[in-house]
Amino acid sequence: MAAKVDAEKCAGCETCVGACPVEAIKMVDGKAVIDEGACVECGACVGECPCEAISL
Repeated sequence: MAAKVDAEKCAGCETCVGACPVEAIKMVDGKAVIDEGACVECGACVGECPCEAISL
């Protein structure tokens, strides 16, 4: 199951975008959105998110 973003917690800092090794995260309307088909469930974004908005 791909990582999920809690849009209410996401501050739009884009830290997760740079942390994703497969470029599965993009910003849409100032919030992180994860492409579930591209996500490899590595968890890199989870550890980098300062808002704790991403979970696996």
